[in-house]
Amino acid sequence: QVLLVESGGGLVQPGGSLRLSCAASTSISSIYIMGWYRQAQGKQREMVAIITSGGNTNYADSVQGRFTISRDVAKNTVYLQMNSLKPEDTAVYYCNKYLPESTWWGQGTQVTVSS
Repeated sequence: QVLLVESGGGLVQPGGSLRLSCAASTSISSIYIMGWYRQAQGKQREMVAIITSGGNTNYADSVQGRFTISRDVAKNTVYLQMNSLKPEDTAVYYCNKYLPESTWWGQGTQVTVSS
């Protein structure tokens, strides 16, 4: 069982920035692809960004150029730097491997973008 704990969310004005963290209870060095996902109220959970063990990244079109995913293997942590935030980025953000493992979902961290 892998425990993932997300943090760093909050209330931010449009155009602002946040940095999310995802701390894993086990080494992430053997996990080939880690990802960030989000679920807005009333909508399905969607993939936001993924990163391979080699550092290759991929992003949803809606966040391309604004979000950056990274991983620190020594700290067993995955990050999501979010810049130029928009109201439509409001959601609960989760991390998981890709493809996600159903038993790995954590509590997520709420991001609210509003003036």
